[in-house]
Amino acid sequence: MKQNSDSKTRVIVYTIFILMLGIFLAYGFIYKFPKLFQETVTKIEKDVTVTDYGIADAVDKVYDSVIIVSNYKNKELYASGSGFVYKEANDKFFIITNHHVIDGGDSFKVTYSDGEEVEAVKVGSDKYADIAVLAVPVKEGIKPVEIGATEDLRVGDTTFTVGAPLDFVYSWTVTRGIISGKERLVEVSINNSNDSDYVMNVLQTDAAVNSGNSGGPLCNSNGEVIGVISAKISSTGVEGMGFAIPIENAIEKAEGIINGDESEYPNIGIQYVNVSTALRSSDYYFSYYLRKNNITAGVLVMDVTKNSAAEKAGLKTMDVITKINNKEISNVAYLRYELYNKHDIGDTVKLTVIREGEEKVLSLKITNS
Repeated sequence: MKQNSDSKTRVIVYTIFILMLGIFLAYGFIYKFPKLFQETVTKIEKDVTVTDYGIADAVDKVYDSVIIVSNYKNKELYASGSGFVYKEANDKFFIITNHHVIDGGDSFKVTYSDGEEVEAVKVGSDKYADIAVLAVPVKEGIKPVEIGATEDLRVGDTTFTVGAPLDFVYSWTVTRGIISGKERLVEVSINNSNDSDYVMNVLQTDAAVNSGNSGGPLCNSNGEVIGVISAKISSTGVEGMGFAIPIENAIEKAEGIINGDESEYPNIGIQYVNVSTALRSSDYYFSYYLRKNNITAGVLVMDVTKNSAAEKAGLKTMDVITKINNKEISNVAYLRYELYNKHDIGDTVKLTVIREGEEKVLSLKITNS
C-alpha cells in the first residue's frame, strides 16, 4: 500500500514539475520572441471592417437640392454646369450657380435628380464674383439646402461635392475630400484670355472637381453647403486642387442680385495691360521701354481718360503701377482684386508707379466713372 502511495506522489510531483517547466518555457519564448506575438495580434486587428454611414446621410440631405444647369444660345446647348436650390420665396426657388456657367446664353433650363426639366429665368449675375442666380417654380418634395459657415472650418475637415462632372452621363456624382487650404488667392481668366483677369479668395479642397462641377455645392460632413465650386487648376503634374467661393460671399452676392442691387466696380479712368503681356508684344516701343527700365512686373498704363480719377491723381501714359497702399501689384488681376475687394468707391489709395525709371507715389480717389 505504501509503495502505491509513493508511486502516486511521484506522478503528482512529475506532473507539477512538467507544468511548471512548460510555463517557464512559454514565458521564456514570449520574452525572447515578442514580435511573433505582436505580429499575430496586428494581423487579427487588420481583419476588422470599418463602416462610415455618416457621409451618406450628409449626402442625402443635399442630393435632391442639386440641379444641372443647361445654358442655351439660339436654341442650341451652349454650356452646362451645376447649381443648387438655396432659397424659397414668393413661390419660387432661387438657384445659385456660377456666372461663367450661364454667361453667353439667352435661355436656361434646370434638371432635377428625378429627371424633370424646367425653364429657368436668369435673375442676374456678377462676373467678378462668379455668382449667378436663376429662378424656377417651387417643386414639391424639394427643399433648399442647409447653409453652413466657413469661419470655424479647419484644414483637414471632411468635404464633399455633388454635381455633373464632364457631362450629363455622370450627373449627381459625389466626390469626397478634405479642406486643403483656406483664403487661397487664385488668379482666374474671365474672358478666356491667356492672361488672368481677376483674383478670387477661395477655399481649396482635394475632392475631385471637373468640368461641369462648376456652380455646384461644396459641403461639410453635416451636409451643409460651405462653398460654391468655381474653378479647378488643371495642368500637367497638378491633381487634387479644386476651389470654391466661401458660402458667405456667395450668399451676400446672391441676395444683392435678387434685391436688384447692381455691383459697382471702380473705373479709375485708365487703359492698361500686364507688363508681362507688353514684354511679349510685337509693339517694339512698349517692350523697349520696359526693358530699358528693367521692369518685369506690374501694370502698364496705356492711356489716361480726360478728367478721370487717374488724371486727377497725376497718372500718365507709360507709368507702371507696382503697388497699391504698399501691396505688390504684379498684374492686372491683382490690381482689380485690390481695388474691387479691399476698397470702396470714395476711398483714397496710394499708388506706387515707376516713371522713366524713377519710383513715385500718387494719391488717387477711387470713383466708378
